[in-house]
Amino acid sequence: MNPAARIQAAIDLLDKITAAARDQGGSADTIIAKWFAERRYAGSKDRRAIRELVYDAIRMLGERPETGRAAMLALAGRRPELVEWFDGSPYGPAPIAPGEPIAEAGVLPRWLAEAFAASGLDSDEQEALLERAPLDIRVNTLKADPAVIQAEIPGSVPLPCLPAGLRAPSDAPIEQLPSYKDGKLEVQDAGSQFVSLAAGVERGQHVIDLCAGGGGKTLALAAAMANHGSILACDIDRPRLSRLMPRAERAGVGIVETRLLNPNQERAMLADQAGRADVVLVDAPCSGTGTWRRNPEARWRLNPQRLDRYVATQRALLDIAADLVRPGGVLVHVVCSLLDAEGAGQAQAFLERNPGWTVEPLALGAGTPRGPGVRFTPLRDSTDGFFVARMRRP
Repeated sequence: MNPAARIQAAIDLLDKITAAARDQGGSADTIIAKWFAERRYAGSKDRRAIRELVYDAIRMLGERPETGRAAMLALAGRRPELVEWFDGSPYGPAPIAPGEPIAEAGVLPRWLAEAFAASGLDSDEQEALLERAPLDIRVNTLKADPAVIQAEIPGSVPLPCLPAGLRAPSDAPIEQLPSYKDGKLEVQDAGSQFVSLAAGVERGQHVIDLCAGGGGKTLALAAAMANHGSILACDIDRPRLSRLMPRAERAGVGIVETRLLNPNQERAMLADQAGRADVVLVDAPCSGTGTWRRNPEARWRLNPQRLDRYVATQRALLDIAADLVRPGGVLVHVVCSLLDAEGAGQAQAFLERNPGWTVEPLALGAGTPRGPGVRFTPLRDSTDGFFVARMRRP
């Protein structure tokens, strides 16, 4: 493919991605993967170049563009070398006409910029959300020594304050390593590793991971428990939860049991667990604002109404989780969000609804205190954005 054809391909993909963001369709990664699967003629260099064009355009646009062409014209405004390839060639984009609509560059939608500022996140913090995320690894200490795994990955370095954490070069072929296939390591952002440590689990405890998803944090908890005790991993998403047990088997984890919950029936389906758990982790559904380095088009999906729904869901899940904690046990609230409405404000509201519950200080070696918990940001901590609070039942 010549440069003009690559630009037209990026425009076509951006049209699909903006439509999906508007209609709550598939993610950019999914759309791009499907597009390439249907076009085998695109070589590896073509795929890399097109992907870079698409994501460079997404990252520079805070508001969802009207069209993929408007997005690419905005990128061409910053990269003049692209302009000459709007040449009207058979597989290229039409020439640029005077007065054509051009998308407006920016970091966030205006309403979100206000919400970020109200949450104490300045322009530098906001811009850091659009940098490329690093490649972090959690070594499975049930099977491997971090020093041995580090020696197997050229250029990898230990992550400060994370005894099982490594940061690898961004192009390291992690999933092709025998150690990965043998369950000796997992790809996991440093922020996820920190909030898993914040749970403070110990050998022999009974732990409930209320929103386990695919199980990344579940497996981290099991390793911290040295595979002694029990973990009940729950979720309402069958496809995601179904991936957990194969991962657990690969990792040598034998203390996990899964339970698929029906939406709005979680409390009844967990009645047998009431007052039993030493630790309940609630990694609640959220806006995902902390993960925008990996999913920058997610900025275009969020709106005030959707954020309100997330906040309501988190509140309900925390109330369900509180009933599962034994007296003297711990509830851990986690969101991959930087907004106070989902993080510090949500935890504070829980404490106000539940007199007698107390905040457990977190000394993790990273993060910044925020309300009843700690917040991690890409700018300050070089992690995805997270909030975590650890609260103890009387």
